[in-house]
Amino acid sequence: MTGFSFGERSLKNMEGVHPKLVRVLKLAIAKTNVDFMVIEGVRSPERQKQLYAQGRTVPGKVVTWTLNSNHFRKADGFGHAVDILPAPYDWKDPAPFNEVYRAMMGASSELGVPIRSGMDWDRDGKLREAKETDSPHYELWGV
Repeated sequence: MTGFSFGERSLKNMEGVHPKLVRVLKLAIAKTNVDFMVIEGVRSPERQKQLYAQGRTVPGKVVTWTLNSNHFRKADGFGHAVDILPAPYDWKDPAPFNEVYRAMMGASSELGVPIRSGMDWDRDGKLREAKETDSPHYELWGV
């Protein structure tokens, strides 16, 4: 174990996130070789509309967000998704995102909590195929 733990900002951003996903996050941060923070958890419809309006850019194209999100509180009262940012904080470097992916998927497996990543929407283990460009995003799967 590396000894990483979440700071105040990450803990605040996990408020309202499903406890199963929080457990995965906490185990992953303790086991990864790369520190990371939770930059967004539960999201309001208004916030989602802001993100949708601005779109986001990936190399060579602009991709819009969906207006339906697992960041919204579900019927169980919890948000089912988070966005994370690994250190060093560089959106263009995939290596830290890949390291966090391995930690998140390992924690998911160890805890028996299925998740999926925005880098691997189809969960086939092949990262960043076609439209799988949302490296910060993790969500509960099948919940």
